Amino acid sequence: MSGGFPRPALRLAILIVLAAWFLSGCSTLQLQSPAPIRDAEAIPVVPEPPPLVFEDTEPEQTDTTGHPIPRKPKHLVVKPHKVEEVPPPAPASAPPAPPPPIITTRTIERNSAHGLVDSEVQRPDGKVVGRAVDLITDASGTPREMVVNLLGFLGVGDRKANFPWSAFRFAPAAKGAPITINMPQGKLPFSIRPKLAGPLAGTSPPPVSPGQLPLLDTNVERANGGKVGRIIDVLVDGAAQPQAVVLDVSGIISPDRRTIAANWSALHFVTKNKELTPLIDLSEAQIKASPSYTTDGPIRAVSPAPPPAPAASPAPSPAPAPPPARAGAGASSSTATASSVKPAR
Repeated sequence: MSGGFPRPALRLAILIVLAAWFLSGCSTLQLQSPAPIRDAEAIPVVPEPPPLVFEDTEPEQTDTTGHPIPRKPKHLVVKPHKVEEVPPPAPASAPPAPPPPIITTRTIERNSAHGLVDSEVQRPDGKVVGRAVDLITDASGTPREMVVNLLGFLGVGDRKANFPWSAFRFAPAAKGAPITINMPQGKLPFSIRPKLAGPLAGTSPPPVSPGQLPLLDTNVERANGGKVGRIIDVLVDGAAQPQAVVLDVSGIISPDRRTIAANWSALHFVTKNKELTPLIDLSEAQIKASPSYTTDGPIRAVSPAPPPAPAASPAPSPAPAPPPARAGAGASSSTATASSVKPAR
C-alpha cells in the first residue's frame, strides 16, 4: 500500500491505544468502588436538664394608682457555718501526792549504841563485878543512877546496888564488857538487904530518891492515858547519853511479841499520882508503821511526825494611795491660810 502508514507501525499504534484505554478503565473502576460499611458507634444521649423555674412567693405590690411598685433587690444572706468548738484536751492529772509520813525514823548504828539491861559491868582491871539491870532518871530525862546486880559466889549472895551515873564509862563496840565502873573495890556501896532469907535474899530493888523513876518494866503512856508499851531496855552511846528506849508493844496491835525502838528525845515525863510517868505521843497507827527492833541489825528509832505546817495566808493588798490634791484647791487653801494669819503690829 503506497501513501499510508506501513502495517507494522499501524499495529503498534493500535496496541498503545488499547493499553492506554485498559489502564484508564481499571483506575476508574478502582476509584468508584464503594467504601466498606462500618457499624455506627453508640453515642450516649445526655438528657437536657429541666429549665429552672423560679417561683415568686411574694405577691406583686401596687401603689394607690395601681402601678406595680418596683421590688428592692434582695441581698443574698450567707449564714455562717457553725463551727463546733472542740474542747481543749484535759491536762494530764498529776498523780496524787503521797500522804505525809506519820512517823520519823532515825538510824543508829549497832556499834555506836548498846543495850543497858543485862550488860556486863567490869572494874578498870577487867574483872566483871555484875550486870546492869536498870536506869534511874529524873523528871527532865537526865540519867541519875544505874542499878547493878553485883555477883556473889556461884550466884549466892547476889545483891543490887545503885551507883551514880557519872561512875560509868560505856564502850558499845567493845568485845568485852561494854560498861566499866570507875569506883575502887573498897568503895562499892552495899545495897539494903530485905529481911528475907534463902533464894529471895537480895531480890528487893534498892530505894529510889523522890522525883526519880526506874525505867525497866515501866509502862509508857499517851497524854490521854492510853498505853503505848513497856520499857524493856535503854540504848546508850559511848558518851553515856541514852539514845532510845526499846518498847514491848505486844497486845497493842498484834497478839505476837513485837518490840520497837523509840527515840529518847520523844519521851517526856509528867507526875501522875505522885509518881513520874513517861509519855510518848505514838498512836496505834504510828506503832503499826514503826519498824520492828532487832538485836542484830541497824537500830531504827522512831518519833511521832511533827504536825504539817499551816498554809501560808495571802499577803494583804496594800492600801490605795490618796488622790493628789488639785492645784486650785491647794492654792485656795494656802490663800485662806495666809489671809487668816494677821501680821503682828
